Amino acid sequence: MKSNKKYGFAVAATFIWIGFLCAISFMEAWLKFRAPGVTIEIGLGIGKLVFGALNKVEIVLALIILFNLLLNKSKQLSVASIFFYVAFVIVLLETFWALPALDKIANLVIHDQPLPPSNLHIYYVVMEVIKLGCLILFGIQLLNGSNVSNSLKKEI
Repeated sequence: MKSNKKYGFAVAATFIWIGFLCAISFMEAWLKFRAPGVTIEIGLGIGKLVFGALNKVEIVLALIILFNLLLNKSKQLSVASIFFYVAFVIVLLETFWALPALDKIANLVIHDQPLPPSNLHIYYVVMEVIKLGCLILFGIQLLNGSNVSNSLKKEI
């Protein structure tokens, strides 16, 4: 059995990232507010901590993928890499713009201050959906381009 493992770290990091993203952004984010005794203030405080941690995990996973791609350049993955780079840019936007701004809004709510009108939360959700879609498409292409899926089919 001979398999092409040059993108193994990128494959693993991509699907771990997808798992974190689905679990936090699309499940934990809204479920915490349904738990008994969780007030808006407590939920927002938890959200700030969890999304800050998720962002750090995303950065580490994105860097693992980036280094794996840079070390193993392939023409097969050049188009698929665009999906990764879109996800990476979204993480950077979230890190340096969206999350700090959302934290400020959360702090206003926590301290019972008036809120300025903002569509930032909607933009953040849209970015998360686009990021998830890009990661899924990238992961599928990564599997196809790296022959990992072919070697798995041969084993089965």
